[in-house]
Formats: sequence, C-alpha cells, structure tokens
Amino acid sequence: MNITVNAKHTTLTDAIKDYSEKKIQKIAKYFDDHMDVHVNLNVEKNMHIAEIFVNVKGMFLKGIERSEDMYASIDMAMDKIERQVVKYKEKLQSRKGAEGRASMDDLKLNVYDYDEESAIDEPKIVITKSLPAKPMDIEEAIMQMDLMNKNFFVFRNAENSEINVVYKRDDGKVGLIES
Repeated sequence: MNITVNAKHTTLTDAIKDYSEKKIQKIAKYFDDHMDVHVNLNVEKNMHIAEIFVNVKGMFLKGIERSEDMYASIDMAMDKIERQVVKYKEKLQSRKGAEGRASMDDLKLNVYDYDEESAIDEPKIVITKSLPAKPMDIEEAIMQMDLMNKNFFVFRNAENSEINVVYKRDDGKVGLIES
C-alpha cells in the first residue's frame, strides 16, 4: 500500500501523519491488492479539510470532510470511504453470486473531474483522470457512479461497445443516455 500525506496551509506533524496512516489501515483489510492512497490536509479560514483519495485497481473512492478539528475531519472522511468500501463489497458479492464474473478489474473507464466551485465562476478543467475504458454493463456503471459519489458516469457499454452515460435524475432514479 502506498500512502502519501500532504499538507497545505498547515504543518504536517508526525502525529497527524501517523493518525492518517492508522485510519487508512482500517480499509486495507478489505483489499488484498495494491492500494494507492493520497491524503491532502488543508486549513482555510479555521476550517480543517481532509481529502482522502483511494485507488484500488481502477476503483476510485473519495472522502472529503471539513470541521474545526483536523482529527475529526480525517475521521469523517475515512468513515465516508469505509461506507463506500462496504457498499461496494456487498454489491460485488451479490453480483458475483448472481453472475459469477464480477471483479474489481471490471471497473475501469475514462473519468474527468473538476472543481465545482471554480466551475461556477470560470469553467476550466483543473484535473484530468484517464483510465482504460473497459466495457461494462449498465449495472456496473451505476455501481461505479454510486461508489464515486457522482451524479453521472461515462462508460463503454459491453453490449454494443458504444459510449453511454448513466446519470442520477432529480426524482432519485437513474437515467441512461446512449450514443
């Protein structure tokens, strides 16, 4: 497991770094494989922000929380990630039982992310994530959208090799856009 801890507008103490790494170990028990974890700690106007990004075989988990205490922010961000891991594992187990073919290798695609706050003032891409676009079925795409906590997900449909989009509708249901 590779863990990177960075700090911005605050001093990265050994205690905070050790605490972050200890909290991350909680999710390591779910995965036998290589994991990349990036922890960004930031202080803005007395708010302590913890951003934790986990990449396991192309599956991305993200937990971002803010509070008046850095330790609390780390705890809350890790709680978010742990809930995502448990949800993913449950879905994977139910799919594997039903179809006997789902694995973490099935979850790969191209992803483009942006900073929502800056998108309001000036639309610009601030980060680009690129992954191999492995074909997947619609259920897998919906699961990945939920895991990434996004409102939409672009994927290559395994049935017809076309680029499709699943998205969350205002009524809570999921829509599909086919190309």
